[in-house]
Amino acid sequence: MPVIVDIDVMLARRKMAVGELAERIGITPTNLAVLKNGRAKAVRFTTLDALCEALECQPGDLLRWEPDADE
Repeated sequence: MPVIVDIDVMLARRKMAVGELAERIGITPTNLAVLKNGRAKAVRFTTLDALCEALECQPGDLLRWEPDADE
């Protein structure tokens, strides 16, 4: 998938645990892990907004696009 999720990078920069972030944004740690590991099919803007607020970042800090190497 060419969209790369960098939530783990921002978590490391903020020295925050996955469980703490999940609690702050109001989703389960399991659902956050699905999103963090790039297995989610979609993300709601409300969730993206909550992530940006909790991590004090921009959406582009969490998501980036890279073309497939196979193409």
